[in-house]
Amino acid sequence: MRIPRKMEHVQYALQLGQSGEHGFGDMKLVPNCLPGIASEQISLHTRIGELSLSSPILINAMTGGARETEAINRELAVAARETGIAMAVGSQMSALKNPETASSYKIVREVNPHGKVFGNLGSEATLEQALRAVEMLRADALQIHLNVMQELIMPEGDRDFRGMLERVRTIVENVGVPVIVKEVGFGMAREGAEKLLQAGVRILDVGGSGGTNFAAIENARRETPMDWLNDWGCKTSISLLEVLETARRGGQEAAVIATGGISRSIDICKALTLGASAVGMAGAILKVLRTEGTPALIAFILRLHDELRLLMTALGACTVDELRNAPIVIQGETAAWCSARGIELARYAGRNGLS
Repeated sequence: MRIPRKMEHVQYALQLGQSGEHGFGDMKLVPNCLPGIASEQISLHTRIGELSLSSPILINAMTGGARETEAINRELAVAARETGIAMAVGSQMSALKNPETASSYKIVREVNPHGKVFGNLGSEATLEQALRAVEMLRADALQIHLNVMQELIMPEGDRDFRGMLERVRTIVENVGVPVIVKEVGFGMAREGAEKLLQAGVRILDVGGSGGTNFAAIENARRETPMDWLNDWGCKTSISLLEVLETARRGGQEAAVIATGGISRSIDICKALTLGASAVGMAGAILKVLRTEGTPALIAFILRLHDELRLLMTALGACTVDELRNAPIVIQGETAAWCSARGIELARYAGRNGLS
């Protein structure tokens, strides 16, 4: 008997792993030999839109919708509860269509009743479905994921993407909680980000390439793979700069989340220094959970927090907001892309620094 698609995705995600080619190797933090602060002053608090978070690290959307995935979401919720970080569930559409699978999502709120929990639906969702998804979890926010290329490669995927932006706009205006629009690993570019900002979206998750590759996952499920699409999209570093530049040029008060293959504290720090308000992690989190267990995952997240505090101390940044004043040099493929796209990078390297 064929296993459910949700578990196929989990198994292929673990099997294929992450490429690690997220682009943050193109960036170098500029050392501060006179930081002028103490580690005890460091605060990891951040904000994304209206949401106040105790940590810039969040467990991004992974799974749900099958009996086996309920156990995964339960343990992820335990880790989120014990480390105080936010967590998103995978697409809830399966629970809206098949209510018997709702427990695989509800378990997150049951285990973590006071934590920050994000619902999740695709761009095909209606307002009525969005309201039901939020109610299902008593969600603090709702993610709307964009996964066009995954759907096109997926044997049973969607082929009609008309009305996406209009549905997103309607949900933003009426759902009653902050809406996060996120890519799933192909990267968000300037053109799409601009339209989403104009539609009222104020939290964008860039979801760049370098992490879980849903093109490769869907190709692994196809009888006739289209492997030539496995490198579709742009790296996380590039997508982050594209979206940050779009928000800056438009004068928009938008929060940006960096997601896509990030697994180390140094890359979290680089993303925050560029201007991200938070960093989403999925593949690295899932790998630790499935190979080492929940206690190891909790220790992993706490270690990331400790290492991030170390880096912020070295840079002289007491807060996530202050990190945005630290200079960072951008080179390599990321710089070449930005040059071709008219994204000015000298201002990142030329910042005046901190203490």
